[in-house]
Amino acid sequence: MFGIQGKPPVTLTPRAVAQIARLMAKDGAHGLKVGVKKGGCAGMEYTMEFAAAPGPMDEVVEQDGARVMIAPMAQMFLFGTEIDYETSLLESGFRFNNPNVAEACGCGESIKFKDAPGSGPGGGA
Repeated sequence: MFGIQGKPPVTLTPRAVAQIARLMAKDGAHGLKVGVKKGGCAGMEYTMEFAAAPGPMDEVVEQDGARVMIAPMAQMFLFGTEIDYETSLLESGFRFNNPNVAEACGCGESIKFKDAPGSGPGGGA
């Protein structure tokens, strides 16, 4: 929908591929659906959930056995994003290296996109 022909809208690191494939096998899911929603202190949050099948307008990215479906409203915000999976001593989880993010909150849970509707003075959507 918002892509460049021949270029996937998001890329997955080998660690993300391994974790997504592991989750798909464990839960019998068709893939992982990624989206964005309003929320958090910076204004927007990423969403992730298992999906039994892609929606009619979902963008599907398949890489080495891992499948990610991007919700239609998230496609313009996620274009060019690299999804990684990091593990540290205290936590592990997916990380979005997104060139479209203007700001992120201190906890890393919410983001503000460049030129997002409602992100200017006065807010509102």
